Amino acid sequence: MKLASLKGGRDGRLVVVSNDLAWFTDAGTIAPTLQAALDDWERCEPMLRALAESLEHAGVPRERFHEHEAASPLPRAYQWVDGSAYVNHVQLVRQARGAEMPESFWTDPLMYQGASDGFLGPRDAIPLADAAWGGDLEGEVAVVTGDVPLGATRDEALAAIRLVMLVNDVSLRALIPAELAKGFGFVQSKPASAFSPVAVSVDALGDAWKGGKLSGALLVELNGKAFGRADAGADMTFDFGTLVAHAAKTRALAAGTIVGSGTVSNRGADGGPGKPVAEGGLGYSCLAEVRTVETLQTGHPKTPFLKAGDTVRIEMRDARSHTIFGAIEQTVAAS
Repeated sequence: MKLASLKGGRDGRLVVVSNDLAWFTDAGTIAPTLQAALDDWERCEPMLRALAESLEHAGVPRERFHEHEAASPLPRAYQWVDGSAYVNHVQLVRQARGAEMPESFWTDPLMYQGASDGFLGPRDAIPLADAAWGGDLEGEVAVVTGDVPLGATRDEALAAIRLVMLVNDVSLRALIPAELAKGFGFVQSKPASAFSPVAVSVDALGDAWKGGKLSGALLVELNGKAFGRADAGADMTFDFGTLVAHAAKTRALAAGTIVGSGTVSNRGADGGPGKPVAEGGLGYSCLAEVRTVETLQTGHPKTPFLKAGDTVRIEMRDARSHTIFGAIEQTVAAS
């Protein structure tokens, strides 16, 4: 089952999308918004699944689905928390800042609370007021949960996962060091994120979803050129059950909570930093990582951060090369 929110109002209009992302049908008779469906999932899910089945057989009124008309599946959410499940990425980025990584990062997930009062649509521009802030893309995977009880176990957390999406978690790298030095977390350095055009139910992912991880190449392009194709299931230190349970350790999570994986990152074949796609490697899912590798190799980075006019594309395809979530495709705009 694939769900989307067409633009209109703050919370969009819930629609069911065909598996090939070619068609949609309105789901308003079941729930007006995705959040409303998540709030009443026990009642809504069977009806949404039946509607999805009817859509596949052209048994209901349908219209062409255009990704540029979609908002993020949840245009705003009650909660957005982002982990750093790929500790390889954490290690490299902290190395670039000259910050030592505690050994506990390999056993206890790192997580921050992001702004969730408004997300960018998957085709919306990335506003960048000052290029000196070091604008960066971050290709990630995220899950949407139902209600998760306080102190949930990993298995309970896994059972509460309703949907899976892709993310561009925009970062302003030049603002991060000074902000973190205050010891109170991200605010200015983490502007609005964007999510994929559709959110996909776990069962619809088939064998790609196993053990709370999504496997498959996360395809990242920068200005039309291949930048990253890291496998989201490889080198993921903490699965989504562990991440969701971590977030719920001291508080219950409300239905509609979004939990991110952090930047997808793979080690190189030799166990060290990965290589660029152009050199036969799997590339990178953010600019900070390639800049770190360049610094390690040459003493200084050569890849610039984002500037106005740059275009970012993030997507994942199945074994038949069909898009799974649709594409996040954003152009950086001076704001």
